[in-house]
Amino acid sequence: MWKQKMVSISLCSIILVFLFVCSVSAQAITDKDQAASSLISDVEKKELESSYNATMALRLAEVEEALSKHAVDDPEEIASMVAMSIKNSTERRKLGYFSCGTGNPIDDCWRCDRNWHKNRKRLADCGIGFGRNAVGGRDGRFYIVTNPRDDDPVNPRPGTLRHAVIQDRPLWIVFKRDMVITLKQELIMNSFKTIDGRGVNVHIANGGCITVQFVTNVIIHGLHIHDCKRTGNAMVRSSPTHYGWRTIADGDAISIFGSSHIWVDHNSLSNCPDGLVDAVMGSTAITISNNYFTHHNEVILLGHSDSYLRDKQMQVTIAYNHFGEGLIQRMPRCRHGYFHVVNNDYTHWEMYAIGGSAGPTINSQGNRYLAPANRFAKEVTKRLDADHGRWKGWHWRSEGDLMLNGAYFIASGAGASASYARASSLGAKSSSMVGSITSGAGVLGCRRGHAC
Repeated sequence: MWKQKMVSISLCSIILVFLFVCSVSAQAITDKDQAASSLISDVEKKELESSYNATMALRLAEVEEALSKHAVDDPEEIASMVAMSIKNSTERRKLGYFSCGTGNPIDDCWRCDRNWHKNRKRLADCGIGFGRNAVGGRDGRFYIVTNPRDDDPVNPRPGTLRHAVIQDRPLWIVFKRDMVITLKQELIMNSFKTIDGRGVNVHIANGGCITVQFVTNVIIHGLHIHDCKRTGNAMVRSSPTHYGWRTIADGDAISIFGSSHIWVDHNSLSNCPDGLVDAVMGSTAITISNNYFTHHNEVILLGHSDSYLRDKQMQVTIAYNHFGEGLIQRMPRCRHGYFHVVNNDYTHWEMYAIGGSAGPTINSQGNRYLAPANRFAKEVTKRLDADHGRWKGWHWRSEGDLMLNGAYFIASGAGASASYARASSLGAKSSSMVGSITSGAGVLGCRRGHAC
């Protein structure tokens, strides 16, 4: 496993250097004093937007081949590896070695340690699924956020979250105290970063939210992210040596764009203008786990558009999440790629739980689906923009799912297909264990000196 991660890190580092050179040559604005200048004329704005669009197209072309290498070649090997970790976790639990064990292999990997705060980076070795190789800032220093302000998105102050996430070196970012961070513009992350909110109460709210764009190896853990706003038409810094013009952001809580090896774990997300987690434009090697989603319409979008074929390489694991009150649809909504939806607890939806278009492969295993009272919304699944003649060949299956209150899943495609192998990232546990497995979904109330 260590060798696999180091190979992935080396490859990603080479790609990042190449992207950085291209980015600087296409967008760099070298005069820092101009960054804080007064007003930009309409002509200059149009020129900046035109340059931004051209650069985005160029960078997408450059990363297409690189990202395809992050798609997993042997998903069955991943499934067997994670199945073994689940078995080991369960056996230890039976033997009483972990009195706090829940059967959740991510949590049982680190939560029982009373000294978790001294061993924070242990978390990076506990990932599962397609995003299991996301090491974040494991190999870097700690960075302590001491200042919740975000006064200048171009020249952020040391000690702020924005100053931390843009650095070129790996960093494990923690927080000195409870804080509410209201971002003036979207927070553009650099590669090899972990944002770790354990032990304090950190809210990113009422402003811009998190953008993971053209980067790799990011872990986002233990944050309350809610009430985001659409921001943009402004200069924003993305590294110590580069800032550029940003158009209007959608307002996603977490936006993953053209990136790989991303792990979103144990966050509480709600009430944003667009999605809570969106992954698009060829992103792959992603795990979304142990999160608590509430009060939102379009929860998770995986895939840019039906016509964007580069998303065929996308592989995403959705595991151990609680989809709770006030949710309407897209848990997730998938396009083109391979999606493993495993051991989640669905207690609320108004329209549907899992949807898709453009022929995605969806492997639903060991989930608990509780249908709403509305007799017209009992179906878990929804095919969009296609009639039965087209979607009957899409590979969608339900295996070991628990259907409650009239919930039902309409399967399609082959009953046993090689496609499901590419949509398998871990061994599912019995749906009867979902309550225990997801009992800690969302931000954890961790205290130093106690098992988390």
